[in-house]
Amino acid sequence: MSDIKTEGKVPTAREGSHSSREEGGHTHIADGVVAKIAGMAAREIGGVYAMGGGAARAVGAVRDVVTRGTDAGSSPSRGVSVEVGERQAAVDIDLVVEYGSAIQDLAAAVRRNVSQAVERMTGLEVTEININVDDIHLPDEDEDHSDSGPRVQ
Repeated sequence: MSDIKTEGKVPTAREGSHSSREEGGHTHIADGVVAKIAGMAAREIGGVYAMGGGAARAVGAVRDVVTRGTDAGSSPSRGVSVEVGERQAAVDIDLVVEYGSAIQDLAAAVRRNVSQAVERMTGLEVTEININVDDIHLPDEDEDHSDSGPRVQ
């Protein structure tokens, strides 16, 4: 009989008394990995327009123009910073929200989704998720006003 479990659930760090030293070796999860997971999970929530503060978005826009968008969009970890310990992680997220979104409900949904994704994929317990709403995207900001012609003749 095999001792392989057919259960589809991945054990988390909180189940039992796991340490970072596992049977057969040590697993280290880099901060950047957790930041990418958190960034992707935050973007999945409707009402999140962009990630990162003004400076991060400006630098990203310049990078996208210079690289001609070859990196298939913005970095998944833009606007996310994390602290990763042996069994826990703390996440800070900078967001731009869509106008009309209920910010408190949006923040709660982002926290829930990020926490579930990080804990499921890494086994790390998420101790806190701090969300900073840097800006709100207005519907008319997408319109391109350069086609309107000269204002004076």
